[in-house]
Amino acid sequence: MIEQTFVQLEDGIQRLTLPLPTGPKHVHCYLVDGTLFDTGLGLGDAPWGRLQVQRIAITHFHPDHVGGASVAGAVTGAAVYQGGLDYAQCERVWGSRDWPERMASWFRTHGVPAALTDELIEQGHAFAPFIRFARDPELLYEGSGLDDWQVIELPGHADGHLGFLREGVLIAGDHLLARISPAVGLYPESRPDPLGDYLASLERTIELAPRVVYPGHGEPIHDPPARARELIDHHRDRLDKTRAALGPEPRSAYDVSLVVFGAELGPTQRRFAVAETLSHLERLVREGHAARAGDDRAVTYTDSWLDDEIPPSTNAPGVGA
Repeated sequence: MIEQTFVQLEDGIQRLTLPLPTGPKHVHCYLVDGTLFDTGLGLGDAPWGRLQVQRIAITHFHPDHVGGASVAGAVTGAAVYQGGLDYAQCERVWGSRDWPERMASWFRTHGVPAALTDELIEQGHAFAPFIRFARDPELLYEGSGLDDWQVIELPGHADGHLGFLREGVLIAGDHLLARISPAVGLYPESRPDPLGDYLASLERTIELAPRVVYPGHGEPIHDPPARARELIDHHRDRLDKTRAALGPEPRSAYDVSLVVFGAELGPTQRRFAVAETLSHLERLVREGHAARAGDDRAVTYTDSWLDDEIPPSTNAPGVGA
């Protein structure tokens, strides 16, 4: 496991790297002029008592960013700031007793076998108590100010994802990553078109043209507009592959994910693949290239070709490509 590290970067930014048990194995928090951006998962020891923290800002409600917010706030005495939409979803997910059941039901509606969804229920109830988000934070919205940081709403990876911009520096959470594509999945009770949101957020990043992005994982990004364009191209390619996996017969998102991401994925990665597939299917529906049918018991998709072109190749990369 990656060890906890604390290093001084450019722009007066201190980066605290905390270990994670899964996924990228680490998450970055940043301390700048008394503002701590994100708080890690909240497992193990974090050096909050040794830091001069005046305020805490959360980029988004995913566990590895918000999980330690309550403890960090209590130890430092700092107020916690979080996006209004993001906090509402945080409460609906981590503050809910039936979230694992709701999520499992959602996946079953989209064709995921019961063996994979039942595991999610058990894991969800075991994991949720460790996510100690801060109750009743100070709420932030597009255009809010936090000290001298401008609050930017950048939905996609999470519906209420925030970025913090100052003098060409963007603290970006998981909006922009250097080596992997941030996950963009569709989940219950979320905005209906997360991929459309994400593509618009990437275009906005190009327009804002920050000088550097400090991400939640990996190294700083020194040409953010170029990286944003790469991610737009990646998702356009993924849309083509998702569209090519459809046919005249109804297919569930689970069925389509087997084509797009391959069949050799473990249960957790398969659920991520289904959620990512759903975000691309719903974007295709809005673009007129796919049709959705069904109800709250089963949802399927078919192609909706608007011209006579030959469907593109289905030779798709795996999750995280």
